[in-house]
Amino acid sequence: MKAKSTSTWTGTWKEGNGRISGESGYPKDAPYTFSSRFEGTEGASPEELFASAHAGCFNQALANNFGMNSLVAESIETKVEVEFGYGDDGTPTIFGSHISVIAKVPGASEEIFSKCAERASQRCTISKILRCEITLDATLRT
Repeated sequence: MKAKSTSTWTGTWKEGNGRISGESGYPKDAPYTFSSRFEGTEGASPEELFASAHAGCFNQALANNFGMNSLVAESIETKVEVEFGYGDDGTPTIFGSHISVIAKVPGASEEIFSKCAERASQRCTISKILRCEITLDATLRT
């Protein structure tokens, strides 16, 4: 299997602009610029798309871990914050990814929930490719 995406760019790093598209059509021609990545202006950023990918991957891994314990999630709500900026060498750097999850899982104990969440945070496909610290806040909704 292969996941595919394309990006176009014209102009300089700081004054240019580009678009990001997934082969599936999501996102489709999402515009991005230096400013949307590093200054918080309107537009997409690769890091935002990466955070979305990490959240989606984590949710599936967590559901899988629940299944290994004969549990089914009623709901899993995940937010991922990718921290990035400039490294010591002055180049753009991702420093970490923080996962916050709230799940409603009938029959789950805090212990099983925590073990499932921790395992998913370390073993989902996106987590495996990161070389940065991955942190987690996990809340079991009762």
